[in-house]
Amino acid sequence: MYSPQELSPGLVVQRFTPPLALADFKLIAFDMDSTLINIECIDEIADAVGKKAEVAAITEATMRGEIKDFKESLRRRVALLKGVPVAALQQVYDQRLKLNPGAEQLVRACKAAGLRVLLVSGGFTFFANRVKDRLSIDFARSNLLDEADGLLTGEVVQQSWGDICDGAEKRRTLLEVASLLGISAAETIAVGDGANDLPMMGEAGLSVAFHAKPKVREQAMVAINEGGLDRLLEVLR
Repeated sequence: MYSPQELSPGLVVQRFTPPLALADFKLIAFDMDSTLINIECIDEIADAVGKKAEVAAITEATMRGEIKDFKESLRRRVALLKGVPVAALQQVYDQRLKLNPGAEQLVRACKAAGLRVLLVSGGFTFFANRVKDRLSIDFARSNLLDEADGLLTGEVVQQSWGDICDGAEKRRTLLEVASLLGISAAETIAVGDGANDLPMMGEAGLSVAFHAKPKVREQAMVAINEGGLDRLLEVLR
């Protein structure tokens, strides 16, 4: 066993000897909220109806792993969004959502090295599809908010693969896309920050925690605790 080693300030590695070759990997999977982007979208949507504190408390407890059932947690939070105008989602996207530092650089470097890119999120298609287009990501899976008459209904829509993209679904999606690409799980990288990212991180050949909860940092092979996502490139040549 390797003990955790700080390669440089705020960059910790364990259970492998860096550097690894980026081109040895074929797929990189990213969580979205608080990983690729700077916000938890659901918390910001809740702000539109004055329920941000209530929703954010559930989000935080879920990401720390204190609320074990992600599906139940998401349903509880989405129910609190009932009656939010759909237009509020566009406002959150325009005014609050920013890509995290280094996101563009890391995705560009991965694509240049021949990797495919997957976005797999417990957040929502409204944001995931826009982030996918913005970064030219290959695949995305996320949750679809139900709406009627221009308002959110407080429900999540059933999609062809299921209703809620939780930790188990993130893991399944990573393995499914790897299978479609004809590669092994060992040739994948998974990047996340919350407890619901651990199942996919556990399958990947390289797991990366980005400004993550303590439980996630402890289990990841790479922990980026300071600086941008592109710091992964200090480990991958």
